[in-house]
Amino acid sequence: MGEDFYLVSSSFNHVPGLPVLHSRDLLHWELIGHALPRLPAPLYDRVQHGRGVWAPSIRHHTGEFRIYYCDPDLGLFLVKSKDPAGPWSPPLLVREAKGWIDPCPFWDDDGRAWLVHAWAKSRAGFNSILTLHEMSPNGTRILDEGVTVFDGHAHHPTIEGPKLYKREGWYYIFAPAGGVKPGWQTVLRSRSIQGPYEDRIVLAQGGTPVNGPHQGGWIETPAGDSWFIHFQDRGAYGRILHLQPMRWQEGWPVAGNDPDGDGTGEPVLVHPAPALPPFAAVIPASDEFSGPALGLQWQWQANSDSAWYSLSEAPGQLRLYAVQAPDTTGSLWLQPNLLAQKFPADSFTATAVMKGFSLQPGARAGLVIFGTDYACLTLGAHQEGSLLRLSICRAADSGGEERVEEEAVLPSTSVSLRVQVSSGGRCAFSYSMDDHRFIPIGGLFTAAAGKWVGAKVGLFAAGTAGGQHACGYADFDRIHFTGGEQ
Repeated sequence: MGEDFYLVSSSFNHVPGLPVLHSRDLLHWELIGHALPRLPAPLYDRVQHGRGVWAPSIRHHTGEFRIYYCDPDLGLFLVKSKDPAGPWSPPLLVREAKGWIDPCPFWDDDGRAWLVHAWAKSRAGFNSILTLHEMSPNGTRILDEGVTVFDGHAHHPTIEGPKLYKREGWYYIFAPAGGVKPGWQTVLRSRSIQGPYEDRIVLAQGGTPVNGPHQGGWIETPAGDSWFIHFQDRGAYGRILHLQPMRWQEGWPVAGNDPDGDGTGEPVLVHPAPALPPFAAVIPASDEFSGPALGLQWQWQANSDSAWYSLSEAPGQLRLYAVQAPDTTGSLWLQPNLLAQKFPADSFTATAVMKGFSLQPGARAGLVIFGTDYACLTLGAHQEGSLLRLSICRAADSGGEERVEEEAVLPSTSVSLRVQVSSGGRCAFSYSMDDHRFIPIGGLFTAAAGKWVGAKVGLFAAGTAGGQHACGYADFDRIHFTGGEQ
């Protein structure tokens, strides 16, 4: 939009959802808000890993920013705002549907509105199909049952994530295929928006370490330069954003580097930056908990409840209430009040300072590295001060139970908890009574991805199953990250 670029991404079950990012140089991005304070269904008051917001698209039309997203279990939703930083309108259910994913709207030169989307096999029973619908001109209603504009079963299996554009009389659909980790970027082209479309692979891994590349979009700068933005799945580190140069050749886009000239590029590892003004942007990681609200980097695992935390009960600190555990296994997998954020870098150190707690027997609070495998360093009540435990759970998504790796009795309830994350997601935990000398606890733990997301680092307070709704509380003075702020 002019000199400003905006980006949105999947947020699945994490709340607030639909993060909105802003940049002016396409290299540095700032998180300016979330379009969804809550997910619009009571089922998201409980943890629903991997459900919720899938692959949205943001567009500017008639003076408004519009984000379309699909919940594959509920349907197609629309939120609108004149300011991308918000506030955003409550989500409008445009079409109730099962299995729709990855929507992209398009307004043609004649004023007609269209929407293209893919399908989730887990819900619809099939995939590898792109479907096009006509919408009402204001984009609030789907007018038909749709037509199949491309069937990828033969040459582009699992085609999804379509983005629809028009250039020089041609309609283009950019769509990844072949799967998130091993796939490639396909582009479809037709003189008619309803097809038939011819296809070409325009970007693939080739001889590079950039697997995927997946879920991309075409960007044109004010000067007319073309770029292609996409992600790469890196396991515990989540889906990492890449920027590729792009040029047009005989009516087809070529992304990345194409040394043999066959029209299929491969990702560049080093390239001159776009000819755009420098832009300073920081996505925060650390938090002093001194303001009236949590930092934008934080998300819960479900729709949040005001009974989960307070920034005013102990001014300058975050008070987390030990919410009753949702099951008897002791696992955090379904604990809704995990307050977590994405890994900020390949290697970093996170230090959380707990100033004290008042916890019922069996309740605990602490620092967690969370995914399908997770590790947590926690404090709980003990007659001599506090009980420090490092616990690990493997295959939490399949019912795995926590096991205590190491524990120690400490004379105080004020303790600094630390995790050092090195390349490959290797995590080393330690603790300190004076915030200076840190004592290692347990061995190395390797972080694991969550459901469609990377591992997260965060704080929590949890009670026991079947106990009181709130089993006490813990106060955190701050959490500091080093080596990872960007």
